[in-house]
Amino acid sequence: MRTDAMIGTRIRERRVMNGLRQSELARQVGISPSYLNLIEHNRRRIGGKTLLQIAEVLGVEATVLSEGAEATLIAALSEAAAAHPEAAPELSRAEEFAGRFPGWAGLLSEINRRRDALERTVEVLTERLAHDPQLAASLHEVISTVTSIRSTATILAETRELEPEWQMRFHRNINEDSHRLAEGAEALMRYLEAAPDTGAEIKSPQDELHAFLEAHGFHFPALEGVGGDAGVGPLLDRAKALETTPARALARDVLDEYRRDARALPMDVLEAALAQHGLAPDRIARQADVPLAVAFRRLAMMPEAVTGPVGLVVADGAGALLLRKPVLGFTIPQIGAACTLWPLYQALTQPGVPIAVTLHQGDTRVRALAVTEHVAPPGFDAPVLVRSHMLILPEETGEAQAAARTVGVTCRICPLGDCNARREPSILSAGV
Repeated sequence: MRTDAMIGTRIRERRVMNGLRQSELARQVGISPSYLNLIEHNRRRIGGKTLLQIAEVLGVEATVLSEGAEATLIAALSEAAAAHPEAAPELSRAEEFAGRFPGWAGLLSEINRRRDALERTVEVLTERLAHDPQLAASLHEVISTVTSIRSTATILAETRELEPEWQMRFHRNINEDSHRLAEGAEALMRYLEAAPDTGAEIKSPQDELHAFLEAHGFHFPALEGVGGDAGVGPLLDRAKALETTPARALARDVLDEYRRDARALPMDVLEAALAQHGLAPDRIARQADVPLAVAFRRLAMMPEAVTGPVGLVVADGAGALLLRKPVLGFTIPQIGAACTLWPLYQALTQPGVPIAVTLHQGDTRVRALAVTEHVAPPGFDAPVLVRSHMLILPEETGEAQAAARTVGVTCRICPLGDCNARREPSILSAGV
């Protein structure tokens, strides 16, 4: 229903809220009650001086009557309806509902927003509980300490005659283990209470690497151009996020590859190709005579002002995620493998074959391009090692919107019911 077609309904609702009879409002405005009745039932259009007079009597701005609920509120109702299609909400009447009951509409949109936030929190926490090596190590430490205290206490309780020297030794062990248990439990609580996506407690080398990359926006001007060769060392020296030696080793590998890619496809050449071809990595790679994976990485590592929103996921032959740059609301798991239906993994079964698929994940639709590259030259004395790259781009308009592959994030937190690729049950299968 058009926004201007609901003016009469809004006038009627405001009049009732103000406790005015129809005849009284008509008298104050200077029109007949019958004409006001037609207006309130949306059978007569209204505007100009009459609308301003009615708004003045009702004590509201004329735009409140003419425009109704904010567009964001209507959009929020549409999102809530899309999240629960089984309820069959009347989408065509969303404007009417928001106009007549703005308070209830706002409450509904806020509940839907909080539901989305809670689902994201559950997803992140579940991933941490299921796959986080730091959490597993902390729990193992606590359980081991408790077991040690219990064993020592059992000896003290069940041994009737114990030499004073041994008794003091057992007491000392219990005291030391209790301190260790308190420290382990405190560290575990700090880790669990850290906000899931604030990066407050970075533990794994991969977490440190991605915090470092995100802090730089995945772009390193010092590695561009002729002087890029000397930039890796200073970048690592200034990197506060890289606290451990393994993380610094991972970062060095990424930066060395960035430098090689910048040499193969300089920024000025890339910008010229973008101006000519747009976000078409195959055409850019062909024009610059570089592998497609190089074009993927260069596009993902450019400032958003140059390329627009571009994401990237890189996985090894075992499916483990080596690099992740989320974008456009497309969720990428922080730990473990992603959804098997992603073209990232499909490319591993078709080495060297470029794949283009439109993906539908939750309320997000993106265009995903995937291709593999050899990590080392193949030979008869070693297995072929490949990496898979998946570039994430805004969805193309036109026919590509008609068909999309529905995917999840990872099986453990995937709400899809009937999926042949599922490798483990989902905690969301029965809803949140």
